[in-house]
Amino acid sequence: MNHIDEMALFRLGVLGPLVSRDVLARGELARLMHQIAQQEYAIPGSRRRHISEKTLRVWYDLWRRDGVAGLASKPRNDRGASKLPEAVQAAVIAAKRENPRRSIRQIRLLLEGAAIVPRDSLSRSAVHRLLKTHGLSRVTGPTVVPDEKRSFVAEHAGSIWYGDVLHGPTLLLNGRRRKVYLVSLMDDASRLIAHSAFCLSENALEIEGVLKQALMRRGIPGKLVVDNGSAYRSATLQGICARLGIRLVHCQPYQPTSKGKLERWHRTLRSLFLAELDTTHIRELGDLNARLWAWIETIYHQSRHSALGEHTPLSRYQQDLPRIRLLGPLAAQLDELFWHRVKRLVRRDGTVSYNGKQFEVPYELTGQHIQLVVDPHTGTVMHVENDEGKYIGMATPLDAIANSTRRRQRPAAEPATAPTTTGPNLIELAHQQHYPHTEQ
Repeated sequence: MNHIDEMALFRLGVLGPLVSRDVLARGELARLMHQIAQQEYAIPGSRRRHISEKTLRVWYDLWRRDGVAGLASKPRNDRGASKLPEAVQAAVIAAKRENPRRSIRQIRLLLEGAAIVPRDSLSRSAVHRLLKTHGLSRVTGPTVVPDEKRSFVAEHAGSIWYGDVLHGPTLLLNGRRRKVYLVSLMDDASRLIAHSAFCLSENALEIEGVLKQALMRRGIPGKLVVDNGSAYRSATLQGICARLGIRLVHCQPYQPTSKGKLERWHRTLRSLFLAELDTTHIRELGDLNARLWAWIETIYHQSRHSALGEHTPLSRYQQDLPRIRLLGPLAAQLDELFWHRVKRLVRRDGTVSYNGKQFEVPYELTGQHIQLVVDPHTGTVMHVENDEGKYIGMATPLDAIANSTRRRQRPAAEPATAPTTTGPNLIELAHQQHYPHTEQ
């Protein structure tokens, strides 16, 4: 799937109060931008905490023109181009190639000793960037706050979904007493439950699992309105919504009326489902969810709702089936959409760890930071990507026994003595300066 830049997700979150609106009243754009500019943010890669209204306007115009892709970080035109004089660049590269074991500090001292650069004039970062360019060096979003407080109903099913978590009872599951949490997604126009499931926690992974099932059952919503909990503000959930074209909207803190329809669903579930639940039939979480979904499909979805007139949630939803945005070709890539990227440093033995297990990656990645692509719902490691989201190899479970007889790739043996150089040598220069009259 398309890689979404981290900065693009951050900027999309900042612009939330703007991009979550279909229409802005006269003067509302300026007012909202002023409010956003007053807030503090943890800006990726920066120590600043505020964003100017001028910058917000630029981001907003980019989003209107190109969508989330327009908010991505733009590479500098001079990226990869060193500002060092050509002669100094050549000397740095030659010094590293002549002796790959030379550190940046040694290279700087060498060039200073050979009078190629003045003392303390050569930046360490400039040398590092130059070596990296030539392959000679190894080396959230903020809240989206809808300001609408008046009662409203979406015109069409599939326009707006609400998501929330209800703290459920404590039950005896698999011989242990466990508290359960109900994660639900509801369609605004029809009150239909896109999907709902009891989980053992209320973290981002559980919420993503419910969203995945809802997408397969009921298509793709235009907006997803959730609260400000950390699980709903995770970068993975923002990435999923951005790739699917879903506007992720976070409710204002301490404003439960923002999701009043979902709160009403919770009351219905407590009084009609939990009050009637016979826990003697519940042995594991699957037993509980099987009864929940049977009740939703046969009772809740088939009951007339006072706000829907003569319609049930299911019949109201079916009225708008032609308007529902189905997964279509994305269905084959849905699992991939929900994969996570986990940053890891490749150890000296070419391995990384995930969930307490070790995996081998291409040995040439040793010492580098990579993105481990995993399916968090199955615990499966899929492959390895670089920071730009490009595939760079597989990750296989470590088989230490098989490695005991595996033939290793060995680098060319290094000479026992220092390599012969054609350019200046730091040690020889120091010797000449200390013993100026010694015959060469």
